[in-house]
Amino acid sequence: MRTYEVTNEDMELIKKAYATLDKAKVEGNYYHTVGSCVRTKDGRTFEGVNCDCIHGSCAEFITIGKAISEGCHEFDTIVAVHPEGPAGLFAPCGNCRQMMMEYCPDIKVILAGQDNKIFKTDISELLPFAWTRLKNGGDLLQ
Repeated sequence: MRTYEVTNEDMELIKKAYATLDKAKVEGNYYHTVGSCVRTKDGRTFEGVNCDCIHGSCAEFITIGKAISEGCHEFDTIVAVHPEGPAGLFAPCGNCRQMMMEYCPDIKVILAGQDNKIFKTDISELLPFAWTRLKNGGDLLQ
């Protein structure tokens, strides 16, 4: 797996994701248990939490949707946090991985291995052979 060094900017994403999760906590309400933060290629950051209900949505979906709603379409790095994950981080679920491949196929994801070592990798490394939209208008015979 291709990995990248985690920078100080990346560590700030982790802090922002935790700060957002802390703001969303309500005593006795366990619906907001994962926080996320994404950095766009122009350096802006957006945060979000999961909405866990009948048709819940992961924190990564909420966060990227928030950025897209503000006109951002070029993403650099994303992280999801949860106190019980390795090094306090969560890897994106399969649904989130597919969404990222469709909306931001060159995004990098901050993760931690079972050894709690934090690293960064490409979303394509986490979802090999992913379905993506055809780039040439659907012409399969070119």
